[in-house]
Amino acid sequence: MAIILTLDTSTKNCSVALFNGNKIIAFKEQNSDDYTHAEQLTLFIEKVIKSANLTLKEIEAIAISKGPGSYTGLRIGTSTAKGLCYALDIPLISISTLKAMAFTMAKNHVANIYCPMIDARRMEVFSAIYDAENNEIRKIQADVVDEQTYTNFLNNEVLFFGDGALKCKEIISHKNAKFLEGIYPSAKDLGKLAHAKFMNKDFEDVAYFEPFYLKDFVAGKKKLS
Repeated sequence: MAIILTLDTSTKNCSVALFNGNKIIAFKEQNSDDYTHAEQLTLFIEKVIKSANLTLKEIEAIAISKGPGSYTGLRIGTSTAKGLCYALDIPLISISTLKAMAFTMAKNHVANIYCPMIDARRMEVFSAIYDAENNEIRKIQADVVDEQTYTNFLNNEVLFFGDGALKCKEIISHKNAKFLEGIYPSAKDLGKLAHAKFMNKDFEDVAYFEPFYLKDFVAGKKKLS
């Protein structure tokens, strides 16, 4: 069984988990509107490793939630993961943030179709569509949500979840649309998918890996003094 450290910084939820094979053995996360990933991520890594009575040298791979999501959050998580992989000479694994969310949701909630959503400002979300076996039946894209956005899938029960789902709840009123609130991407969602990739030696090139931003970075306007 491989010891894999998993990191998710794709949204305001900063999380770190440690897995022994498919079993989670330590976990730490913080959901904050202040986006304190730069300050908290390395501290969380230290705490998780210490709580599992392990050392950095015992970690065999690092798995990163690769996006889509927050541009800055993804950059912080990726740079941290790359640095550790270089220092420890271990492989880097990347997992789609939305795929990991759908994988965990299907294990805990019954539906025909799963639609994880990450808030992308205004009425836009990053989303994809998965079946109960975690197969992607519509690719990841940025959707501007209105009453018609997911009509083609609502002949079946669709479970919408993630921090982008709440703002869609009043707009998508179809009887087959179900919503779960308070769901965020998390490092604990990555373990089983990461372990499968580890066993298949499905690794990233540490030097050239980049997160999946989906959209170009747009800086906010500076406030006038």
